Amino acid sequence: MKKAIGAVVLLSLILAAAYFTNLLNLPGTETAEAAASHAEKLVLTGSSTVAPLAAEIGKRFESQHPNVRIDVQTGGSSRGVNDARSDLADIGMASRALKPEEAELKSYTIALDGISIIVNATNPVTALDKQQIIDVFTGKITNWNALGGNDAPITVVNKAEGRSTLELFLHYFGLNNTDIKAQVVIGDNQQGIKTVAGNPDAIGYVSVGAAEYEAGHAVAIKLLPLDGIAASVENVRNGSFPLSRPLNLVTKTEPSGVAKAFIDFASSYDVNDLIEAQYFVPVAH
Repeated sequence: MKKAIGAVVLLSLILAAAYFTNLLNLPGTETAEAAASHAEKLVLTGSSTVAPLAAEIGKRFESQHPNVRIDVQTGGSSRGVNDARSDLADIGMASRALKPEEAELKSYTIALDGISIIVNATNPVTALDKQQIIDVFTGKITNWNALGGNDAPITVVNKAEGRSTLELFLHYFGLNNTDIKAQVVIGDNQQGIKTVAGNPDAIGYVSVGAAEYEAGHAVAIKLLPLDGIAASVENVRNGSFPLSRPLNLVTKTEPSGVAKAFIDFASSYDVNDLIEAQYFVPVAH
């Protein structure tokens, strides 16, 4: 009798195990790990100006599309354009318009930004004209006392090759990168802001949106006006600030599927609050 009861118990355990194994394999009962492994991945690479915004938009997009994962990587606008063209990224990020030689690509503007000259907050200089800025960055003026500032050597902070901020700065001031006499070369906006905030004699240029945000949160920088126009998000918005630029998403061909859904979402009114939170100007109304 005991053997018979034991056999029944054993059989019951086997049947129960089989039942729960089948239950785990039913649709809708996969584990979180399995669900993540099945998620569709969208890779964005490029501009360090666009990247933080794209990451925030990506989080909101993921919350509405649980089967999608957004991977955002920086490296500069040139990387974003080249990666999109070479199929190394689903979407490139560029803080500039496409060049004539890139005209076969597709570009979608999601916001506007400007480029601001920044100095340390303790610097007594409050404005520089266009020629003075050229002379500082080309090494013709090397001491702040020539500009009404302290008797201290100027530390010029320049952007690295491949950064659209550099290209737009050079174009606006009619310079070549070889003309710039820099003591420090940086990559992204945060590096530039950190460098200038940590050096009372430094001068650089970064995103207006990033700079205005950091200056408003007690980071030791200040934005200098350009051509008499204050460097501010509001002046980028109203079109009066002279050194403005589009923030673009770039694809190799007409987007489809998840890429199209993400670009449509990033271009919509639904993300205007995220754009404004990063001190950029929305284009969707």
